[in-house]
Amino acid sequence: MDPRFCAEGRLTRHRPLLLVSALMSLLAACSSGPLPTYDLGAIGGGFSAKEARRGQLAVYEPTAVSPVDSDRIVVRTGADSIAYLSGAKWADQLTSLVQARLIASFQNAHLFRAVGEPGIVSDYNLRTDIRRFELDVAGSIAFVEISAQLTGAGGRILAGKVFSASAPAPRDDGATVTKALDAALANVMRQIVLWTAPQI
Repeated sequence: MDPRFCAEGRLTRHRPLLLVSALMSLLAACSSGPLPTYDLGAIGGGFSAKEARRGQLAVYEPTAVSPVDSDRIVVRTGADSIAYLSGAKWADQLTSLVQARLIASFQNAHLFRAVGEPGIVSDYNLRTDIRRFELDVAGSIAFVEISAQLTGAGGRILAGKVFSASAPAPRDDGATVTKALDAALANVMRQIVLWTAPQI
C-alpha cells in the first residue's frame, strides 16, 4: 500500500458493508496519533442586489455515503478504488462542515432575509447530497460534486440540479490537497447560491 494513503478499498455496488469493514480495519492500522486538521471556507459577497429574494431559507446537513461521510480526506487511487489521505483529516465531519459553510455563504450573499439550520421558520429548504469530495491521484485534481434540491415549506420540490467543480492539486500533502478541495467547494457553493435565488 502506498504509505501516503490509508484504508484503501475496492468500490463495488454489491458489497458496501465489506467496503466499510475493510476501510475501518485498515484505517485503524494507519492511525499513529493525532492528525493535523484542516478546515473549509465560505464564499464572500459579490452578488448583485437585483438577485436578492425575500423569505427565509433552511439549509439541511448534506447526506453522503461512506467513505465520504467521515472526517477523513478521500483519495481516488483508481477507477474503482479509494483510500484516505495519510496524515490529515477535516476539522469536523465533512457533512457538518459543508452545511456550515453553505449557510455562511448564503448569509454572506445577502440574497435572503434569513438563512439558517432547520428549526428556523423557513419558507424554503435546501437539501444536498455530497456525491464526490476527493483527490483524484491520476489527474492530480480535487473534485467536488454535490446535488441540490430546493423545496417549499410544504415539501413541494421546486427545482433540483447537480453541481461540480475541480481544482488542480499538484502535490498530495495535506495542505495542498485540502486547499484544492476548498477551492473546488467554493466554486460549487457559488454555483448553488446563484442557482437557488432565481428558483424562488
